[in-house]
Amino acid sequence: MLVLEARDRVGGRAWTIDTPTGPFDAGASWLHSGRTNPLTPLAQALGLDLADHDALGDEITFVGPRRATPAEAAAYAEAAARFRAEVAAAGPMPQSLAEATDTSGPWGHTVAAWEGELISAAPLAAMDLHDFAANALDPPNLLPEAGLGRLLAHLAGGLPIRLSCPVATLDWSGPGVIAATAAGPITARAAIVTLPTPLLLDFGFVPPLPARHKAAAKALPLGLLTKVLLPATGADRLDVAPFSVVDRQIAAGEALVSFLLWPFGRAHALGFVGGRAAWALAGHQPAAAVALMRAEIAARFGPRGTAAFDWDHAVVTDWGADPWARGAYSHARPGHASARLVLGQAVARDGRLVLAGEACHPTLAGTVGGAWESGRRAAALALGVR
Repeated sequence: MLVLEARDRVGGRAWTIDTPTGPFDAGASWLHSGRTNPLTPLAQALGLDLADHDALGDEITFVGPRRATPAEAAAYAEAAARFRAEVAAAGPMPQSLAEATDTSGPWGHTVAAWEGELISAAPLAAMDLHDFAANALDPPNLLPEAGLGRLLAHLAGGLPIRLSCPVATLDWSGPGVIAATAAGPITARAAIVTLPTPLLLDFGFVPPLPARHKAAAKALPLGLLTKVLLPATGADRLDVAPFSVVDRQIAAGEALVSFLLWPFGRAHALGFVGGRAAWALAGHQPAAAVALMRAEIAARFGPRGTAAFDWDHAVVTDWGADPWARGAYSHARPGHASARLVLGQAVARDGRLVLAGEACHPTLAGTVGGAWESGRRAAALALGVR
């Protein structure tokens, strides 16, 4: 076995960065569906601490410059429950998530932004209803204290991996495969390709991918989630408990920015913005994302909030401009709920070419656990295990 990795590190879209205020997961952060996630027991076996985020901190919502009243918080929760009930009750039609849900009312746009642009990294109108329902994640959502990217780096230890080794073309015309690299050709009996879907469409397969696999990859584009680490300037924690999530009520057309404050008691907050607003920031200077976060903190906490953070040392992610990602994680276009099953089928019947990754998993798409299970299934296909 040999792993050819284009980056100079392992982990792909799971990457833990060391910062002066503690580890920062620039990509994937949570072990979703923690009780059944295949990575949970592996993390526990390594002795890594896992925090049950759902049981920690507070959920704080602002209405304008003030915190929501108990009645407003209850109305918000009712709107979110109604959204989930509409998804569960929908029949075969309609196919778009936007068509199946009612986002009217004072909290409708906020719920839609949470379920779409923040959680799924794409707007409701761009997503298939049935794929969204199939990939609903159960609690607990576990945060590895050392970082999810670091967990994957631990698991990759000792494996035969060639870093900084992008593959230019992959000839699978048979009987085996030949990967063309800058260091020369590499031959093997079979290959498992884990490229994100935008790269699959452009990659030099010889012969090209079958039409059904190309159509499936096109039907599973990547959304985008931008994350910003905001270091604290001092001891002021804004009267917010560690692990608290802070959002606000939004109107139609507004982007929803959410914050996770002081995870693990660290002196930083994490800001999140997804979907269309994240794509508008992609490829620009980090200052644009920092300005958005500063404005959102000011809208909720006023001058005290802006004084609590060191804006000059914020860390901004930009997976949309990353040439080896071109986005964060996948969603199915309306009418294409079956695309994940197609993409995960062996390209060659003898298993010499198989695709894997989060986009190939029908019920854990968009997660590291889904990518892990997809990889195990792909390995079984490549080895001819039934």
